[in-house]
Amino acid sequence: MSAELAREVPEVRSWRVRAVLAIGPCVSLVGIAWAIVQPWRITLLDPFGQGFWWLVAEPPLYVVAAGLLFRLLVAPGLVEDLEEAGR
Repeated sequence: MSAELAREVPEVRSWRVRAVLAIGPCVSLVGIAWAIVQPWRITLLDPFGQGFWWLVAEPPLYVVAAGLLFRLLVAPGLVEDLEEAGR
């Protein structure tokens, strides 16, 4: 076999690792869907007469933020532990 034709095969991740990495984006998508289905919950669309905290405290935005934070902060550590346990 020619060395030019041989390629490095990418490492296939287990279904557990893929599931952990998919939790954050799935939660964020649910938050976006919630905001689309119930647009009256997004007071930023009609901010007149609303206070600062009423504009900031919007549940769909919290769900999107929780999904992003999980993916960026929690999932890498969990994936590392799962890959270590799989060896």
